[in-house]
Amino acid sequence: MAPAGQAPASQPQPGYGFPQASPPAGPPQPGYGYPQAPGAPQPPQAQPSQAPQPPQPPQGYGYPAAAPQPPAYGQQPGYGPGAQPGYGYPGQPGAPAQPGYGYPGQAGGPAQPGYGYPGQPGYPGHPTVPLQPQQSTPAGGRRMNASMVIIVAAVAAIALIIGGGVWYSKSSGGDGKNDGPTASGGTDGGGQGTAKGSEKVPADPAAEALFQVPMPTVAKDDSVAVDGSWLTDKAYVKTGVAEIVGYDRDKGTELWTVELPGPVCAASRQTNEDGRTAIVFQPKMPPKDSTAGCSQVAAIDLNAGRQLWTKTVNSGDDLIDFDNVTVSANTVAVGSTDGGAAFDIATGKQLWAPKTSDTCYDAGYGGGAKLVAVRKCGSYDAPQLHIQTIDPASGKVLSEYKMATDIEYAGVVSTDPLVVAADVGDSAGDGSGISDFFSIDNKTGELRTRISAPGDAYAAECDSIDLPEACRGLAVGNDRLYIATEEHDDTDGGNVNEIVAFDLGTGKQTGQRADSGAEHTLYPLRMDGGNVIAYKEPPYDKGGQVVSIDGTSFKQTTLLEISDSEEAREMESSMSAEYSEILYSEGRLYLADTYADETSAGETAYLAVAFGTAG
Repeated sequence: MAPAGQAPASQPQPGYGFPQASPPAGPPQPGYGYPQAPGAPQPPQAQPSQAPQPPQPPQGYGYPAAAPQPPAYGQQPGYGPGAQPGYGYPGQPGAPAQPGYGYPGQAGGPAQPGYGYPGQPGYPGHPTVPLQPQQSTPAGGRRMNASMVIIVAAVAAIALIIGGGVWYSKSSGGDGKNDGPTASGGTDGGGQGTAKGSEKVPADPAAEALFQVPMPTVAKDDSVAVDGSWLTDKAYVKTGVAEIVGYDRDKGTELWTVELPGPVCAASRQTNEDGRTAIVFQPKMPPKDSTAGCSQVAAIDLNAGRQLWTKTVNSGDDLIDFDNVTVSANTVAVGSTDGGAAFDIATGKQLWAPKTSDTCYDAGYGGGAKLVAVRKCGSYDAPQLHIQTIDPASGKVLSEYKMATDIEYAGVVSTDPLVVAADVGDSAGDGSGISDFFSIDNKTGELRTRISAPGDAYAAECDSIDLPEACRGLAVGNDRLYIATEEHDDTDGGNVNEIVAFDLGTGKQTGQRADSGAEHTLYPLRMDGGNVIAYKEPPYDKGGQVVSIDGTSFKQTTLLEISDSEEAREMESSMSAEYSEILYSEGRLYLADTYADETSAGETAYLAVAFGTAG
């Protein structure tokens, strides 16, 4: 186990393994087992101090971004000395809390903010396969391609035909000299290196169906959240209705089951180096279309297949209902509008709790390599988000970046390097929750660069209202952001898309592009060393693929290709890539649903399906 405060084992960045968002239009609405969102966002607040920006050139579908960077968000004056209660000691009387987190019940001076992070530049290996599920149910429901998308696609297609090489025109620095990452020693989901990936290329990528997990039975016209998928060396682990089950990775036979009294509300995307993760769940099975409150926090040992402990936290006489949970090093952190807490993952001992007040609370956390808090301060009509890197063991604030007041929610895309996504002024317009990305220095809290990502051009999504880590359609590594573009017509009239890269230091596109191929759609899942692992969703008459995209050359190598057989296509098509949890490791692909609902008469439905190569 890593020492307190030390960076945990390598954790892939978003791609929960899977981000999470609201359910698509059409299926039943979430029933019990799903945390309730707060009220509707308020109109954006004007920011007088920001100068108007010049028109930006088109950036859709891989066009290099050449516009100058806008002024750094969050550099406005704060609230003044003493205006923010910050973090303090829960329940401690006397003087107001000072900035920083405090230990529950500890006497003496409050924790002071600090800078820097006492971790390692990389992470040691760990027995749990470093994968996390790609969250389903994107923010705002199913994304619709409006007429503007068609126009942008047409412009992009024409530019490609006429320009002939505009996609590869310049590198990140605009001088054509830096076409790929050059540093070494990087790790999955972070760093600036191009470390060799662990995924081996099979002798034959052809894959067949391995097994299916049947959809559990639920009440008529009801649905239950079943978020959560993980992989260990031996097991594929999937949340069911009021249970977590470990299945043999190849055969699908049940290895172990952790029974729960109620449905799971939220599941950590992260595991620590000992293969432990955390969940939030309801204390009992509630009646249809209701909830018993998401008040229970538990740690799960995925290798041993057992529950380590269960805890609750009170706010006055009431139990706190938590919206989200994550793991960083040996700390479990849970957050909500009513308060948060942090526990030792092995013992369940409470380590610290954020100070809540009328003006500030921790909305949630991003975990993995480092622990990042999304802290909301200010009034309801003019909130301000503080993005704080904190020490997992003590809760001490290491650095802080204050975002502009027209940003109401933020998704933590990566904690190392630190990248957050936000819909600035509700300008995305597509329900994705993303109009811009912010690359932030973990040590100083300063903004490195801001990346514009218009919703009609890019397909990444974040469900940041309740779940700060629930981002998908992107990956972070090599000090770059890899993001999928929206689908658009190719020259033959079929739908295609690309994965393009942005430099997290300059905010510019690197000129690299990976094409989906005719009638396929590319979804970045995670990093594998310096390479990007991506899933290719197929057309109706073909099988999908998993590819590895070289971080330097962007050459694609096929790791798995699903059979075109009717059985395989039926299984795969039952799991839409946009709304499913997706895990890949060592020639095995797992697709899973995040809602269990009533199966229509005569219709076969699966909770999860698995495919594998022979090698």
